[in-house]
Amino acid sequence: MLGAPVGSLVLYAKKQMWCPAASSLRFNKPLSMVACLSSSSSSSTTTTTTSASPLQEAAASIPAIPKVVLKKGKTQLFRNGSPMVYSGAIDRIVGRPPPKTGDMVLVTDGSEKPIGWGLYNSVSMFSVRIMQLEDDARRDSSCVFNMERLLDSRLEAAVNLRKYLGLPMRETGMLSGLVVDVFNDCAVVASSAAWVEKYRPTIELLLGLDLEANNHGLSIPDDRIKVKENGIYYTVSLDGQKTGFYADQRESRSLVTKISKNHRVLDLCCYSGGFALNAASGGAAAVVGVDSSSAAIELAKENILLNSLDHERISFLKEDAAEFMKSAASKKDSWDLVILDPPKLAPNRKVLQRASGMYRSLNCLAMKVTREGGLLMTCSCSGAMTQSGTFLQVLQGAASMAGRRITVLKKAGAAADHPIDPSYPEGSYLTNYLLRRMQLGLTVL
Repeated sequence: MLGAPVGSLVLYAKKQMWCPAASSLRFNKPLSMVACLSSSSSSSTTTTTTSASPLQEAAASIPAIPKVVLKKGKTQLFRNGSPMVYSGAIDRIVGRPPPKTGDMVLVTDGSEKPIGWGLYNSVSMFSVRIMQLEDDARRDSSCVFNMERLLDSRLEAAVNLRKYLGLPMRETGMLSGLVVDVFNDCAVVASSAAWVEKYRPTIELLLGLDLEANNHGLSIPDDRIKVKENGIYYTVSLDGQKTGFYADQRESRSLVTKISKNHRVLDLCCYSGGFALNAASGGAAAVVGVDSSSAAIELAKENILLNSLDHERISFLKEDAAEFMKSAASKKDSWDLVILDPPKLAPNRKVLQRASGMYRSLNCLAMKVTREGGLLMTCSCSGAMTQSGTFLQVLQGAASMAGRRITVLKKAGAAADHPIDPSYPEGSYLTNYLLRRMQLGLTVL
C-alpha cells in the first residue's frame, strides 16, 4: 500500500517484534486500531457524589497494596498532573513486602490522603509513573487499579482524538512510557518504562495482534516499509533510528517545501533525506544532504529513486556535518537555505553546558555557509536544551562567533500529534528555529 500516508488509522497487520526503547509491532491480519474490549468500556463511567475516595475504597479491597507517601510540599506538582514521581519526592513507602518493579501502588500526601495510583519502579530515578489521579478516579472508577481497562480506555481516547482532529497516529495519551507510531500498515511501539514490558500482552491484544497466527510461521516481510508524507514517498527502516522516522518534524518539512523554490539547499544530519526531499519537491535548484551514517545515506538515495527525482538536482553525501561545513566555508561556498538537525547532544541537564558549546560550534559553521540574506533552519531535539530556554541564546552566541547577524522568522516544535501536558513540561523536547542571516547594514524593523 505505497500510497498510504504516515499515520494512517487503518492498519494491516504484518509481524511482531518487541524490544525496549524503540521496537515495533508488525501484525498478521487486518485490524481497526482500537476497539473497546466490551460494551461496558465506554459506558461504565460513574459519577461519585459522596465524599468517599474511590482510591481508598479500592485499595482497601486489595490485600497489602503499598502506599507511596510524598514529602510535604511535593504533592501539588502531582495533583496538577505530572505523571513522574521522582525518588526525591518520596517520604516513605508503607507496606510489607515492599513493592517490586511493575507493582501497582497508591500515591498519597503526607497524611496518606490519596493523590492517585500508579506503577512502581525500584531501579529508576522515577519511582512511580502515575496512571490515574484521584479526580479522574471519581469520574471513572472502573479503571482504578485495573491496567487492562485503563489501557483500553486511554488508547481508544487517543485514537478518537486524532480521528477528530485529522491527525496522524502517535500515541502518548496519558500513558507515560508508551509511544505508538503508525506508519502505513505498521504500528511501531517505543517503550521507555518497565510497566510497558510487564503489560506487553495486553498492549498487543488492544492493538489487535493475533498471537496465535503469528506463532504459526506465516510469511514475514523485511523490515522496510513504504510510506507517504506531504506528497513524498519514503522508505522507512523499522530497525532505524527512533521509531524509524522523525514524524515530529512533519510540519517543518512541509514548510521547507514552501520556501525552497529556485534555491540552493543544504540539509545537514539529513538521515533518510526528509528535509532534502521536501526541498527538491518544492522546486529547489540544487539540494545536498549530508549524514555520517552509511545506512541513512542508503535510505536517502533510495528515496530519490522512489520519488523519481533528478539526480542532477539532489544528492546525498556520507560525511561528518562539521567537517563538511568547515571545508565549504574555507572555499567560500554557501547556500540559500541550510537545515541543521543534529542528534540529541544534551541527553540530560548534567551535560547541558558542554552540549551548548557543541550546538554553538555547529551553528557557527552553519551560519558561515548560509549566504547573506539566506535562511537557516536549526533544531535541537534535546529536552534539556529546550526546557532550559537557552537555545536562542546559544544561537546568538553562534552568530557572534561567526561574525553574523540573525533574526528569528519562526519558532516551532514537534507536530500536533506529539502532545505536551503543561503539568509535565519535561515532555517538551524539540525546538526548531527558522533564522534569517541579515544582510550587512540592514536594519530589522
